[in-house]
Amino acid sequence: MTAEQIQPIAPSKRIAIIDMLRGWALLGVVLMNYSDIFWIGRPYDPKYNPDMLTNILQYSGSFLFAAKSWTMLSLLFGYGFAVLIRNVANKGINPVKFFTIRMFWLFVIAFVNCMFWWGDILKDYALMGLILLFFYKMKPKPAFILCIVLFLALPAIAPLVNKMPYNGEERFNKLLPLYHSHNIIDNFKFNLVGTYEREVKMPAYAITVHLTMLLCFLLGYSAQRINFFENLAGHKKYLKRVFWYTLVLTILLTVFFITGQKLKWTYYRYINLRYPAILIMMLFTVSALGWLYINGKLKAFFRSLENIGKMTLTNYMVQNIILFFVFGGVGLNLGNTMPYWFYLAFPLGIYIIQVYFSKWWLSRYNYGIVEWIWRQLSYNKRLPLRKS
Repeated sequence: MTAEQIQPIAPSKRIAIIDMLRGWALLGVVLMNYSDIFWIGRPYDPKYNPDMLTNILQYSGSFLFAAKSWTMLSLLFGYGFAVLIRNVANKGINPVKFFTIRMFWLFVIAFVNCMFWWGDILKDYALMGLILLFFYKMKPKPAFILCIVLFLALPAIAPLVNKMPYNGEERFNKLLPLYHSHNIIDNFKFNLVGTYEREVKMPAYAITVHLTMLLCFLLGYSAQRINFFENLAGHKKYLKRVFWYTLVLTILLTVFFITGQKLKWTYYRYINLRYPAILIMMLFTVSALGWLYINGKLKAFFRSLENIGKMTLTNYMVQNIILFFVFGGVGLNLGNTMPYWFYLAFPLGIYIIQVYFSKWWLSRYNYGIVEWIWRQLSYNKRLPLRKS
Protein backbone atom coordinates (compact mmCIF):
# COMPACT_ATOMS: atom_id res chain seq x y z
CA MET A 1 0.00 0.00 0.00
CA THR A 2 1.31 3.47 -0.89
CA ALA A 3 0.80 6.85 0.72
CA GLU A 4 -1.60 7.70 -2.07
CA GLN A 5 -3.95 4.96 -0.86
CA ILE A 6 -4.32 6.08 2.74
CA GLN A 7 -6.88 8.61 3.88
CA PRO A 8 -6.96 11.16 6.68
CA ILE A 9 -9.42 10.50 9.49
CA ALA A 10 -12.94 11.31 8.35
CA PRO A 11 -14.49 14.43 9.95
CA SER A 12 -17.32 12.26 11.31
CA LYS A 13 -14.82 10.16 13.31
CA ARG A 14 -13.10 13.06 15.07
CA ILE A 15 -13.20 13.18 18.88
CA ALA A 16 -15.37 16.18 19.76
CA ILE A 17 -13.67 16.96 23.08
CA ILE A 18 -10.31 17.31 21.29
CA ASP A 19 -11.67 19.90 18.85
CA MET A 20 -13.40 21.69 21.72
CA LEU A 21 -10.13 21.96 23.64
CA ARG A 22 -8.35 23.20 20.51
CA GLY A 23 -11.01 25.89 20.18
CA TRP A 24 -10.48 27.02 23.77
CA ALA A 25 -6.70 27.06 23.35
CA LEU A 26 -7.03 29.13 20.18
CA LEU A 27 -8.93 31.77 22.16
CA GLY A 28 -5.97 32.10 24.51
CA VAL A 29 -3.52 32.21 21.61
CA VAL A 30 -5.22 35.11 19.85
CA LEU A 31 -5.67 37.10 23.06
CA MET A 32 -2.07 36.68 24.18
CA ASN A 33 -0.57 37.26 20.71
CA TYR A 34 -2.44 40.50 20.22
CA SER A 35 -1.70 41.69 23.76
CA ASP A 36 2.02 41.18 23.00
CA ILE A 37 1.74 44.05 20.51
CA PHE A 38 1.08 46.42 23.43
CA TRP A 39 4.57 45.68 24.78
CA ILE A 40 6.48 45.69 21.52
CA GLY A 41 9.31 48.20 21.63
CA ARG A 42 8.43 49.38 25.15
CA PRO A 43 11.53 49.56 27.35
CA TYR A 44 11.21 48.20 30.86
CA ASP A 45 10.11 51.01 33.14
CA PRO A 46 10.07 50.31 36.91
CA LYS A 47 7.89 53.40 37.34
CA TYR A 48 5.22 52.10 34.98
CA ASN A 49 1.93 52.31 36.86
CA PRO A 50 -1.04 50.98 34.85
CA ASP A 51 -4.61 51.89 35.76
CA MET A 52 -6.87 49.43 37.58
CA LEU A 53 -8.58 48.11 34.41
CA THR A 54 -5.23 47.40 32.77
CA ASN A 55 -3.99 45.66 35.91
CA ILE A 56 -7.08 43.45 36.07
CA LEU A 57 -6.87 42.56 32.38
CA GLN A 58 -3.14 41.83 32.53
CA TYR A 59 -3.34 39.57 35.56
CA SER A 60 -6.50 37.81 34.34
CA GLY A 61 -5.03 37.15 30.90
CA SER A 62 -1.76 35.95 32.38
CA PHE A 63 -3.49 33.65 34.87
CA LEU A 64 -5.98 32.13 32.43
CA PHE A 65 -4.10 31.97 29.15
CA ALA A 66 -0.41 32.96 29.18
CA ALA A 67 1.53 29.86 28.04
CA LYS A 68 -1.44 27.65 29.00
CA SER A 69 -2.76 27.81 25.44
CA TRP A 70 0.32 26.63 23.56
CA THR A 71 0.97 23.94 26.17
CA MET A 72 -2.61 22.73 25.74
CA LEU A 73 -2.21 22.70 21.97
CA SER A 74 1.05 20.79 22.47
CA LEU A 75 -0.77 18.16 24.52
CA LEU A 76 -3.36 17.87 21.76
CA PHE A 77 -0.59 17.69 19.14
CA GLY A 78 0.82 14.67 20.99
CA TYR A 79 -2.64 13.12 21.01
CA GLY A 80 -3.04 13.71 17.26
CA PHE A 81 0.44 12.31 16.62
CA ALA A 82 -0.50 9.04 18.35
CA VAL A 83 -3.73 8.75 16.35
CA LEU A 84 -2.00 9.48 13.04
CA ILE A 85 0.95 7.16 13.63
CA ARG A 86 -1.35 4.28 14.54
CA ASN A 87 -3.59 4.96 11.54
CA VAL A 88 -0.64 5.02 9.13
CA ALA A 89 1.16 2.02 10.64
CA ASN A 90 -2.00 -0.10 10.56
CA LYS A 91 -2.17 0.42 6.80
CA GLY A 92 1.37 -0.73 6.17
CA ILE A 93 2.91 2.70 5.59
CA ASN A 94 6.28 3.65 7.07
CA PRO A 95 5.16 6.04 9.84
CA VAL A 96 8.57 7.72 10.19
CA LYS A 97 8.74 8.61 6.50
CA PHE A 98 5.11 9.71 6.38
CA PHE A 99 5.30 11.91 9.46
CA THR A 100 8.64 13.42 8.40
CA ILE A 101 7.04 14.54 5.14
CA ARG A 102 4.07 15.89 7.07
CA MET A 103 6.36 17.91 9.37
CA PHE A 104 8.30 19.22 6.39
CA TRP A 105 5.13 20.70 4.93
CA LEU A 106 4.14 22.05 8.34
CA PHE A 107 7.49 23.84 8.46
CA VAL A 108 6.80 25.36 5.02
CA ILE A 109 3.43 26.59 6.30
CA ALA A 110 5.18 27.89 9.43
CA PHE A 111 7.64 29.87 7.32
CA VAL A 112 4.75 31.60 5.57
CA ASN A 113 3.12 32.28 8.93
CA CYS A 114 6.41 33.71 10.29
CA MET A 115 6.29 36.33 7.56
CA PHE A 116 3.13 37.71 9.18
CA TRP A 117 3.88 37.08 12.88
CA TRP A 118 7.22 36.86 14.66
CA GLY A 119 5.71 34.80 17.51
CA ASP A 120 4.85 31.79 15.32
CA ILE A 121 4.52 28.43 17.12
CA LEU A 122 4.08 26.16 14.08
CA LYS A 123 7.81 25.96 13.38
CA ASP A 124 8.29 24.56 16.88
CA TYR A 125 5.65 21.88 16.35
CA ALA A 126 7.34 20.93 13.07
CA LEU A 127 10.76 20.66 14.74
CA MET A 128 9.63 18.92 17.92
CA GLY A 129 7.30 16.68 15.92
CA LEU A 130 10.43 15.17 14.37
CA ILE A 131 11.91 14.66 17.86
CA LEU A 132 8.68 12.97 18.90
CA LEU A 133 9.28 10.31 16.25
CA PHE A 134 12.00 8.85 18.51
CA PHE A 135 9.24 7.89 20.96
CA TYR A 136 6.52 6.65 18.61
CA LYS A 137 6.90 3.00 19.68
CA MET A 138 6.97 3.81 23.39
CA LYS A 139 4.32 2.31 25.66
CA PRO A 140 2.07 4.75 27.54
CA LYS A 141 3.50 4.00 31.02
CA PRO A 142 7.19 4.76 30.22
CA ALA A 143 6.07 7.80 28.19
CA PHE A 144 4.18 9.08 31.24
CA ILE A 145 7.17 8.39 33.50
CA LEU A 146 9.34 10.44 31.13
CA CYS A 147 6.78 13.27 31.46
CA ILE A 148 7.23 13.18 35.25
CA VAL A 149 11.03 13.20 34.90
CA LEU A 150 10.89 16.26 32.64
CA PHE A 151 8.39 17.93 34.98
CA LEU A 152 10.73 17.48 37.94
CA ALA A 153 13.81 18.52 35.95
CA LEU A 154 12.41 21.75 34.50
CA PRO A 155 12.67 23.82 37.72
CA ALA A 156 16.42 23.09 37.88
CA ILE A 157 17.08 23.41 34.14
CA ALA A 158 15.35 26.80 33.67
CA PRO A 159 17.67 28.84 36.00
CA LEU A 160 20.76 27.38 34.32
CA VAL A 161 19.40 28.23 30.88
CA ASN A 162 18.46 31.76 31.97
CA LYS A 163 22.10 32.42 32.87
CA MET A 164 23.22 31.85 29.29
CA PRO A 165 24.18 35.08 27.46
CA TYR A 166 21.49 36.52 25.21
CA ASN A 167 21.16 39.94 23.56
CA GLY A 168 18.36 39.15 21.14
CA GLU A 169 15.90 41.54 22.79
CA GLU A 170 18.16 44.49 22.08
CA ARG A 171 18.68 43.35 18.48
CA PHE A 172 14.93 42.82 18.11
CA ASN A 173 14.19 46.39 19.16
CA LYS A 174 16.65 47.68 16.56
CA LEU A 175 14.45 46.06 13.90
CA LEU A 176 11.40 48.17 14.83
CA PRO A 177 11.83 50.67 11.94
CA LEU A 178 11.18 47.70 9.63
CA TYR A 179 7.96 46.98 11.54
CA HIS A 180 6.69 50.52 10.99
CA SER A 181 7.88 50.69 7.38
CA HIS A 182 5.25 51.06 4.64
CA ASN A 183 7.17 48.52 2.55
CA ILE A 184 5.71 45.02 2.85
CA ILE A 185 9.13 43.42 2.29
CA ASP A 186 10.46 45.32 5.31
CA ASN A 187 7.51 44.08 7.36
CA PHE A 188 8.15 40.49 6.30
CA LYS A 189 11.83 40.89 7.13
CA PHE A 190 10.99 42.22 10.59
CA ASN A 191 8.85 39.18 11.39
CA LEU A 192 11.30 36.62 9.98
CA VAL A 193 14.41 38.13 11.58
CA GLY A 194 12.43 38.89 14.75
CA THR A 195 11.48 35.24 15.01
CA TYR A 196 15.14 34.31 14.75
CA GLU A 197 16.26 36.87 17.35
CA ARG A 198 13.52 36.39 19.96
CA GLU A 199 12.89 32.68 19.63
CA VAL A 200 15.51 30.70 17.72
CA LYS A 201 18.47 32.40 19.44
CA MET A 202 16.90 32.79 22.89
CA PRO A 203 18.20 29.97 25.15
CA ALA A 204 15.12 30.05 27.38
CA TYR A 205 12.94 29.49 24.33
CA ALA A 206 15.19 27.10 22.42
CA ILE A 207 15.74 24.84 25.44
CA THR A 208 13.17 25.34 28.22
CA VAL A 209 10.15 25.93 26.00
CA HIS A 210 10.99 22.99 23.75
CA LEU A 211 11.50 20.64 26.70
CA THR A 212 8.12 21.75 28.03
CA MET A 213 6.61 21.16 24.61
CA LEU A 214 8.10 17.66 24.48
CA LEU A 215 6.62 16.93 27.90
CA CYS A 216 3.18 18.00 26.67
CA PHE A 217 3.57 15.95 23.48
CA LEU A 218 4.35 12.82 25.48
CA LEU A 219 1.49 13.48 27.89
CA GLY A 220 -0.97 13.75 25.00
CA TYR A 221 0.59 10.66 23.40
CA SER A 222 0.15 8.70 26.65
CA ALA A 223 -3.46 9.85 27.01
CA GLN A 224 -4.31 8.64 23.51
CA ARG A 225 -2.59 5.31 24.03
CA ILE A 226 -4.95 4.56 26.94
CA ASN A 227 -7.94 6.05 25.05
CA PHE A 228 -8.43 8.66 27.74
CA PHE A 229 -10.30 11.20 25.64
CA GLU A 230 -12.10 8.55 23.56
CA ASN A 231 -13.69 7.27 26.79
CA LEU A 232 -13.72 10.42 28.87
CA ALA A 233 -16.92 9.51 30.70
CA GLY A 234 -15.39 6.17 31.69
CA HIS A 235 -12.38 8.00 33.11
CA LYS A 236 -14.50 10.52 35.00
CA LYS A 237 -13.11 9.64 38.43
CA TYR A 238 -9.55 10.26 37.20
CA LEU A 239 -10.66 13.49 35.54
CA LYS A 240 -12.12 14.68 38.84
CA ARG A 241 -8.93 13.78 40.67
CA VAL A 242 -6.86 15.78 38.21
CA PHE A 243 -9.26 18.71 38.65
CA TRP A 244 -9.08 18.78 42.45
CA TYR A 245 -5.34 18.10 42.69
CA THR A 246 -4.46 20.78 40.15
CA LEU A 247 -6.90 23.25 41.74
CA VAL A 248 -5.24 22.86 45.14
CA LEU A 249 -1.75 23.12 43.59
CA THR A 250 -2.77 26.19 41.59
CA ILE A 251 -3.98 27.94 44.75
CA LEU A 252 -0.85 27.00 46.69
CA LEU A 253 1.48 28.11 43.90
CA THR A 254 -0.40 31.40 43.46
CA VAL A 255 -0.05 32.14 47.18
CA PHE A 256 3.62 31.15 47.01
CA PHE A 257 4.35 33.44 44.04
CA ILE A 258 2.53 36.40 45.57
CA THR A 259 4.30 35.92 48.92
CA GLY A 260 7.65 35.55 47.20
CA GLN A 261 7.10 38.76 45.26
CA LYS A 262 6.08 40.69 48.39
CA LEU A 263 9.03 39.41 50.43
CA LYS A 264 11.43 39.65 47.47
CA TRP A 265 12.55 36.04 47.62
CA THR A 266 15.29 35.09 45.15
CA TYR A 267 14.61 31.34 44.95
CA TYR A 268 14.11 31.65 41.16
CA ARG A 269 17.88 31.97 40.76
CA TYR A 270 18.19 28.34 41.76
CA ILE A 271 14.78 26.82 41.12
CA ASN A 272 12.23 28.18 38.66
CA LEU A 273 8.67 26.99 39.13
CA ARG A 274 7.16 28.95 36.24
CA TYR A 275 6.70 26.11 33.77
CA PRO A 276 5.57 23.51 36.33
CA ALA A 277 2.96 26.06 37.46
CA ILE A 278 1.90 26.66 33.85
CA LEU A 279 1.51 22.92 33.25
CA ILE A 280 -0.51 22.45 36.44
CA MET A 281 -2.84 25.33 35.51
CA MET A 282 -3.17 23.99 31.96
CA LEU A 283 -4.19 20.56 33.28
CA PHE A 284 -6.64 22.24 35.64
CA THR A 285 -8.25 23.97 32.64
CA VAL A 286 -8.38 20.75 30.61
CA SER A 287 -9.93 18.79 33.48
CA ALA A 288 -12.46 21.55 34.25
CA LEU A 289 -13.58 21.81 30.63
CA GLY A 290 -13.66 18.01 30.30
CA TRP A 291 -15.75 17.62 33.45
CA LEU A 292 -18.26 20.22 32.30
CA TYR A 293 -18.34 18.62 28.85
CA ILE A 294 -19.19 15.08 29.98
CA ASN A 295 -21.78 16.45 32.42
CA GLY A 296 -23.61 18.04 29.48
CA LYS A 297 -23.06 21.62 30.62
CA LEU A 298 -22.64 24.64 28.30
CA LYS A 299 -23.51 22.60 25.23
CA ALA A 300 -23.91 25.55 22.85
CA PHE A 301 -20.64 27.08 24.05
CA PHE A 302 -18.75 23.82 23.56
CA ARG A 303 -20.24 23.30 20.10
CA SER A 304 -18.93 26.74 19.14
CA LEU A 305 -15.48 25.84 20.43
CA GLU A 306 -15.64 22.55 18.55
CA ASN A 307 -16.39 24.29 15.24
CA ILE A 308 -13.51 26.73 15.49
CA GLY A 309 -11.25 23.94 16.81
CA LYS A 310 -11.76 21.90 13.65
CA MET A 311 -10.15 24.76 11.73
CA THR A 312 -7.44 25.68 14.24
CA LEU A 313 -4.66 26.04 11.68
CA THR A 314 -6.69 28.17 9.26
CA ASN A 315 -8.09 30.39 12.00
CA TYR A 316 -4.66 30.82 13.61
CA MET A 317 -3.07 32.00 10.37
CA VAL A 318 -6.00 34.32 9.58
CA GLN A 319 -5.61 35.89 13.03
CA ASN A 320 -1.94 36.57 12.30
CA ILE A 321 -2.62 38.03 8.86
CA ILE A 322 -5.19 40.41 10.36
CA LEU A 323 -2.69 41.36 13.08
CA PHE A 324 -0.09 42.06 10.38
CA PHE A 325 -2.27 44.50 8.46
CA VAL A 326 -3.85 46.23 11.46
CA PHE A 327 -0.74 46.88 13.55
CA GLY A 328 2.11 46.79 11.00
CA GLY A 329 3.39 49.58 8.81
CA VAL A 330 1.80 48.36 5.57
CA GLY A 331 -1.66 48.46 7.13
CA LEU A 332 -3.21 50.76 9.70
CA ASN A 333 0.13 50.95 11.56
CA LEU A 334 -1.55 51.08 14.96
CA GLY A 335 1.44 49.39 16.60
CA ASN A 336 1.34 49.81 20.40
CA THR A 337 -0.51 53.14 20.30
CA MET A 338 -3.83 51.87 21.68
CA PRO A 339 -4.84 51.31 25.32
CA TYR A 340 -4.26 47.80 26.67
CA TRP A 341 -7.93 46.81 26.65
CA PHE A 342 -8.02 47.28 22.87
CA TYR A 343 -5.48 44.46 22.42
CA LEU A 344 -7.91 42.08 24.12
CA ALA A 345 -11.25 43.39 22.87
CA PHE A 346 -10.20 43.47 19.22
CA PRO A 347 -8.94 39.84 19.04
CA LEU A 348 -11.97 38.69 21.03
CA GLY A 349 -14.17 40.23 18.34
CA ILE A 350 -12.14 38.45 15.65
CA TYR A 351 -12.49 35.15 17.52
CA ILE A 352 -16.27 35.49 17.80
CA ILE A 353 -16.55 36.19 14.07
CA GLN A 354 -14.39 33.13 13.40
CA VAL A 355 -16.70 30.98 15.52
CA TYR A 356 -19.66 31.82 13.29
CA PHE A 357 -17.60 31.67 10.11
CA SER A 358 -16.23 28.23 11.04
CA LYS A 359 -19.75 26.91 11.58
CA TRP A 360 -20.84 28.26 8.18
CA TRP A 361 -17.72 26.97 6.41
CA LEU A 362 -17.89 23.47 7.89
CA SER A 363 -21.54 23.14 6.87
CA ARG A 364 -20.33 23.31 3.26
CA TYR A 365 -16.73 22.06 3.32
CA ASN A 366 -14.86 19.14 4.87
CA TYR A 367 -11.81 21.07 6.10
CA GLY A 368 -10.46 24.53 6.74
CA ILE A 369 -8.55 25.78 3.72
CA VAL A 370 -5.06 25.48 5.29
CA GLU A 371 -5.91 22.06 6.77
CA TRP A 372 -7.06 20.94 3.32
CA ILE A 373 -3.82 22.09 1.68
CA TRP A 374 -1.68 20.46 4.39
CA ARG A 375 -3.56 17.17 4.18
CA GLN A 376 -3.20 17.01 0.42
CA LEU A 377 0.54 17.67 0.65
CA SER A 378 0.91 15.09 3.44
CA TYR A 379 -1.11 12.35 1.75
CA ASN A 380 0.07 13.26 -1.77
CA LYS A 381 -3.42 13.02 -3.20
CA ARG A 382 -6.40 15.14 -4.09
CA LEU A 383 -8.96 15.34 -1.29
CA PRO A 384 -12.49 16.69 -1.75
CA LEU A 385 -12.93 20.07 -0.12
CA ARG A 386 -16.64 20.59 -0.74
CA LYS A 387 -19.07 18.24 0.98
CA SER A 388 -21.12 16.01 -1.31
